[in-house]
Amino acid sequence: MLRISLTGPESAGKSTLAAQLAAHYGTTWAPEYARQYLEENGAGYTLADLEAIAHGQLAAEAAAAGRASRLLFCDTDLLVVKIWAENAFGTCPAWVLAELAKPRYALTLLLAPDLPWAPDPLREHPDPAQRWHFYALYRQELVRRGWPFAEVSGPAAERLAQAVAAVAAHLPV
Repeated sequence: MLRISLTGPESAGKSTLAAQLAAHYGTTWAPEYARQYLEENGAGYTLADLEAIAHGQLAAEAAAAGRASRLLFCDTDLLVVKIWAENAFGTCPAWVLAELAKPRYALTLLLAPDLPWAPDPLREHPDPAQRWHFYALYRQELVRRGWPFAEVSGPAAERLAQAVAAVAAHLPV
């Protein structure tokens, strides 16, 4: 089974696209665990909370993998935890960095923040400049790590077409 992660700044359409891709390929997707965690525990978070979120994300992926066929789409990944931890606390837990060093995804889709901001009490950075700043951080990390990735942007229909083309290019013949 190939795992495909969707990453990028807030309100870039990751959850929507993960669901669309899972439907398109007749498989399942792992939701972003951070949303569930913050809804249950409040929007304020500590570094320990980010560690709990990272563990929960890995567990959500493992659970979804048991229901997936051929492909698993992961709405968010530990790269998000790393960037948020470093942004909010100036550091990232060593075990998260160790997990990021393990090959996990056949492809990462990096979603551009060129969609309108969708207000949500769990989101923190509505300023377009901040959103593009985070996008650049994700892109730099993907390049630095040498992970295969494709950038996805534009209106919803174009995003789905771009993502399907990128996934198709990574599927074994």
